[in-house]
Amino acid sequence: MMKGKISQVLIHIAGCITFLALPIVFSPDANSIVDLWRYAPALKDFLLYLALIPFFYFNFFWLIPTFYFKRKYAAFFLISFLCFIIIVFLPNSIINERQELPDGRPLEHSAYRPEPMPDGPPPGGEFRKPPPPIPGQRQENASHSLLLDVSHQVFLFLAVFFFSLILRISNRWKQTEKEKLNAELSYLKAQINPHFLFNTLNTIYSLAIDKSDQTPAAVIKLSGMMRYVISDAGHHLVSLSKEIEYLQNYIELQKIRFGDSVPLSFKVNGILAGEQIAPLILISFVENAFKHGINASEDSDIRITIDITAHQLNFTAFNNKVTVKEMPEDRGGLGIENTKQRLQLLYPGRHTLEITDNPHYFSVSLLLKLIG
Repeated sequence: MMKGKISQVLIHIAGCITFLALPIVFSPDANSIVDLWRYAPALKDFLLYLALIPFFYFNFFWLIPTFYFKRKYAAFFLISFLCFIIIVFLPNSIINERQELPDGRPLEHSAYRPEPMPDGPPPGGEFRKPPPPIPGQRQENASHSLLLDVSHQVFLFLAVFFFSLILRISNRWKQTEKEKLNAELSYLKAQINPHFLFNTLNTIYSLAIDKSDQTPAAVIKLSGMMRYVISDAGHHLVSLSKEIEYLQNYIELQKIRFGDSVPLSFKVNGILAGEQIAPLILISFVENAFKHGINASEDSDIRITIDITAHQLNFTAFNNKVTVKEMPEDRGGLGIENTKQRLQLLYPGRHTLEITDNPHYFSVSLLLKLIG
């Protein structure tokens, strides 16, 4: 978090320095920052750019949220126009034709200076005086120069104004999408807990009915799973090792219930260290395999495999379809539909899910790009 803030500050500083360098780079008079203090047009441009930086942050952090987002458009555009007047007036009021440098020399208005005229006539000819200036031409040139300055200032102000507006609206849209995503994920995650409790408590209940000696061990497994659901699963990401440990506890719980009567294969290959995954993203596929793939009087077969290679997880689950008595809370495919939605929200463009549902078997293949 701290690194992200530092990087943002550095980006802003670099952006401001680059922005302030533009009047030096594109000025025909100033070739360095020292030249800014010699030529009036270059210094005016620099002061304009300098004034636009605080306006950008003023507009971004206060003006837009306070007035534009609250639909107070009249006040928003009025204050923006006043800022424009101040920003344009400031450089022109500070820099004028008669302004002098600290040593008493006047500011120059162009880097170009004509060569001095010789004292006498040129060799082989008579000295010709330049034609007198046309009346009103100086005023016309001054007006044209002023118009170009104002046009340039209007363009820069509008560019900064709309850039800050678009950037702020984009940030707000992203924040809204993030809040919507978090709300939807919270809703989906809230559905997981009762769904998990229904299935696991049914397992404990079956053991208690059978008066199994393994009921205390099953309760301990359930306690560990509940601890994971309540504490770790509340985070956006968890370590892959904890998620797989949760799956192992669930499978061990099912083994306690059914013993060796059900052929079961559970394999984990690859290095888990350092990998992270969204919590409870795989359990629904494992639950589904046990709910619809176990019947002591039929040919049951459950195979679950997890392969981790190069920040990528390949999860497969297979079960034969058998006759089962479906509980009311299991109808509707809540677990798998929930997981599909979470995958779309959490791993857009970073997962591939293939589900095969035919009359004889059900299989799931999930390819997921992990976050290390």
